[in-house]
Amino acid sequence: MVSRRAFLIGGAGFGAVAVAGGVGAILVEEDVLPGKVSFDRAIGRCGSLPAPPRTPGIVQPQTFRSRRRGTDVTAVVVLPAGVRSLWRLPVVVALHGNGGSATSAANGLRLDRYLTDVVRTRAVAPFALVAVDGGPDTYWHRRKSGDDPLGMITEELLPRLGRQGASTDRFGVIGWSMGGYGALLLAETVGAPRMAAAVASSPALFPSYDNARRTNHRAFDDAADFARGDVFAGLGRLAGVPTRVDCGTSDPFAPMVRRFRKRLRPEGGMSGGCHDGAFWLRHLPDQLAFLGDHLR
Repeated sequence: MVSRRAFLIGGAGFGAVAVAGGVGAILVEEDVLPGKVSFDRAIGRCGSLPAPPRTPGIVQPQTFRSRRRGTDVTAVVVLPAGVRSLWRLPVVVALHGNGGSATSAANGLRLDRYLTDVVRTRAVAPFALVAVDGGPDTYWHRRKSGDDPLGMITEELLPRLGRQGASTDRFGVIGWSMGGYGALLLAETVGAPRMAAAVASSPALFPSYDNARRTNHRAFDDAADFARGDVFAGLGRLAGVPTRVDCGTSDPFAPMVRRFRKRLRPEGGMSGGCHDGAFWLRHLPDQLAFLGDHLR
């Protein structure tokens, strides 16, 4: 299990990097070095990392060969305490950030503890969170190399979970940073009614291909690839999909997230915080409750 200090400084594999300075270490998306975030952390605008709930849940890693991704993929099934199997449970797929993995997402965000707490304290019916490897920098869309993480989810992961007894006719998705973008893209790809609900936490949204290339040259293959994955162009496909989008006001992606929220009018909002684990964990209980309510 990753310590709270390691998660705060090192990003717990979420693709964040420690940027040293006179004010200490901060978490930022790989290759994004916003001076504003450093300043905002120095004056206390980023907020602190909350203590996780005390009761652990069940964490069950499994590995399978993915034809869609051309590699072995790990999926980490997270169940609330007291629930021993996937039998008849609805599913929420969890998408990690840049540089991360299924394991880093499940461990770094203590998904089992937060899921257990939400089920016990908010009258949310049990469901399974399933974090899955999408590749450290695929940005969750089909790449020129043939790597297809979204196809892996819809054509391999969900059928696999269904064979294990899970209820996958409808499912939800949650993602952080790169995974937040991926959650929106997956929701637009699947659409209603199968997509029960989608949550994007600090989604990594870029105003243009040139901006994306300067920020993270691995995010998209080329301008055509960026256009195909433009979640603004696909907003109409979110009709009927309950969606929540949260972002910190000190997040480098805040301007684009504001633009997205203005267009879509989703649940959630802009609030004090940075592009870091402290922000993600503060909002995780409400996000899980939102997903649970719409999975009913």
